[in-house]
Amino acid sequence: MAEQFTSEDVRKVASLARLRLEDAELETFAGQMTDILKYVEMLEEVDTEGVEPMAHAVERSNVLREDEPTQMLPREAALANAPKTDGKFFLVPQIIDAE
Repeated sequence: MAEQFTSEDVRKVASLARLRLEDAELETFAGQMTDILKYVEMLEEVDTEGVEPMAHAVERSNVLREDEPTQMLPREAALANAPKTDGKFFLVPQIIDAE
């Protein structure tokens, strides 16, 4: 039997996540979390003997290209649309106090 999630359980989780929830939301989420636990409990009944663990339900393969060196972007092209440069580097406003 799946464990019942209470409003207090939800309040605790929300507190850890720094979320402020209304009482009605606590009740709603407690019910939803209980339903999720019931579903997980139902999934535990599925016979998975001999089934290889998988990262995704759909067969996928990476479409990454080979990591080969290519022609570098010329500095002038890289700096062409920069808001501010010194002709050699991007210039950005200081956001951290130096002291």
